[in-house]
This record gives sequence, C-alpha cells and structure tokens, in this order.
Amino acid sequence: MQKLSIGIVALNEEKFLPNLLEDILAQTYDHSLIEVLLIDSGSSDATKQLMLDFKDKYQTEFSGIQVLDNPGRIQSAGWNVAINNFTGDSLTRIDAHTKIDKDFCKFVAENLEIGEFVVGGKRPCLIENDNNWARTLLQVENSLFGSSILKSRSSDTKQYVKTMFHATYKREVLEKVGLFNENLLRTEDNEYHYRVRKAGYKLCYDPRILSFQYARGSFKRMIKQKYGNGFWIGKTVKKCPKCLSLYHFVPFIFLLSILLSFILIIFGFWYFSIGLLVAYSIFAISNTIISGIKSGFTKYHIIMPFIFLILHICYGAGTSVGIICFK
Repeated sequence: MQKLSIGIVALNEEKFLPNLLEDILAQTYDHSLIEVLLIDSGSSDATKQLMLDFKDKYQTEFSGIQVLDNPGRIQSAGWNVAINNFTGDSLTRIDAHTKIDKDFCKFVAENLEIGEFVVGGKRPCLIENDNNWARTLLQVENSLFGSSILKSRSSDTKQYVKTMFHATYKREVLEKVGLFNENLLRTEDNEYHYRVRKAGYKLCYDPRILSFQYARGSFKRMIKQKYGNGFWIGKTVKKCPKCLSLYHFVPFIFLLSILLSFILIIFGFWYFSIGLLVAYSIFAISNTIISGIKSGFTKYHIIMPFIFLILHICYGAGTSVGIICFK
C-alpha cells in the first residue's frame, strides 16, 4: 500500500481552506496511509490557526500532520518546503483554493500501485458566488474558448500529457528532478513538468482523479488573473521555451493580428481585418452557445463574446509585457 503525502500551500485562504480540509477528512483511502503537510506563506488572516487546529484535532487519525512555514511566500517556494519535509512514498501538491473528490487519494494510489510515477486528473472550475454573473464567468472559464483546451483539465480519457494540475510525484521522481524553480511565479509547474519529462518520466492523466478550482468571482479579478498568466508565459519563454506549448501563445498571436489589421487598414487593406473579425466572432459566438446549452443560459450570455475578447486581449498584453520585460 502506498503512503501518500499531501502538500497544501496557502496564503490568506481562511475562506476556502476549511472546505479543503473537510475534503481531506472525507477521503475514502486509509487515513493511516495519508500524511498532510500544511504550509503557511505568511498569512495575515486565520489560515495558520486553521492549520494548527486541524493538526491538534486530527493528528492521530492520519499518518502525520505537519504545519510548516514558507518564508519565500510564493507557491514554488512552498512546494519546495513540502518536498524537503514529506515522509511518504509520494507527494501530491494541491492548491488551497481547491476542492477534491472523496476518491481522489484512492485513484492516485491505484495508479501508483500499477507503476505510474506521476499522476493527476481532471480539474474543472467551481463557482464562488451563486448568481447569474458568477455563473456566466464560470462558463467562460470552463469553455473551450476560455481555458479548457488543455487535455489535462477536461478530457474524459486516460492518457499521457505534458502537464497537469494537482499532480502526485513518486519520491524517486522528486529526488531525481529536484526542486521547483522559485524564479517563476505562475509557470513553475510547466517548467517542472518539462524537467520531469526530460528525466524520462511520463505524466499519467486519469479523469477519475477529480479536483475542482474556484473560478474568479468578479470580472476584475479574472482580468487580473489572465493578464498575470500571460505575463509569466512571456517571462518563461525566455527561460524555458520548450516547457510551453503553442496554445500558450494564441492570445499573443491574436493581439498581434489585431495590431496588424489596424496597420493594414491605414494602407487601405480591409480584407484581413474583416476576415479576423468574422473568424473570431464565429468561434466566440459558437462557444457561447455551446456553453449555454451545456450549463444553462443567463441574461449575461449576450455579452459573453465580448468577455472572451477582453480576456484574450489582456492575456496577450500580459505575454507581450513579459517578453519585453528585462528583469
């Protein structure tokens, strides 16, 4: 039987951490074979106290519970704290802004038992606040045109992938590949999984290993997130271009196409701009309709194509800034 270590890195997550800890308690896998590492990144709210209370109350129910500090504060530094302190046969990294299915650990262990070295699974998004606007933003996030093109996010087929969310690594992998790159803030998993593949390991995606990420509950926060994601794609391309895929640069290419179309209009060439507008509109409207059919229409669906447009431009702008940024 596999002894699983679960690492959770949190910064000011008093709102969501209790739900995740409840999910840990609800795991169907033998709790005596689960170690929990709770890593606080200098929270100013009740996050660390929640961790300490969980340890005090459930220490004897699990193989062990560690509450550790992350002086580096960023996620990659927190994962390195977990790597340096876990005692299990494997380590699972789970974001604090997350929920996991009750059979998450069970299916992780099953894959490790049959010889997989890195495993992960499906990760759809959840809603923070239940209202029409938030549901619309959730559909944007879960749609193919939003961010669900990744096989490692929404596929129903077991397969090998290039990267994944909430991955579990056998000890051998971590010992061979080493620590996360603390110079990266949002693409540390892409770079790490590139090194994992380069070391000869495959990343096994099993859709039964189910976790959920809370989508941003406001449009402002979603814009900020997309810009930040794009920025770190731009930064990472200078450090590790091979750890990124072409789809990471689609918003950047789209933004360049918009700028090119304006230049061509100045010189009297309209056809490129019209073609770009028609193609984008078809994709945006099609994804809006598909999302509505799957999850239900709201009064805000009429503006969903414009939401797609703004988010793609912000992501592309972030990538542009990241590429030209010298630091």
